[in-house]
Amino acid sequence: MNEYDDIIHLPHYELRHHQRMPREARAAQFAPFAALTGYEKQITEAEEINSQKYEDKNKDIKYSNYYDEDF
Repeated sequence: MNEYDDIIHLPHYELRHHQRMPREARAAQFAPFAALTGYEKQITEAEEINSQKYEDKNKDIKYSNYYDEDF
């Protein structure tokens, strides 16, 4: 005998003075949200600025490939 056998088949309790929340409203409660609004945009902008600085700084450096050299 299971410890919940006495209550498992009882009807679900529903409050009489409250209406059920619509399914769309219940789903919205669990939808993801942006806790840090604008964070992704700032990260993308910073990445673009830093990569441009890196490219400007290293544009005159010549890289050689070990495998392209003749021995």
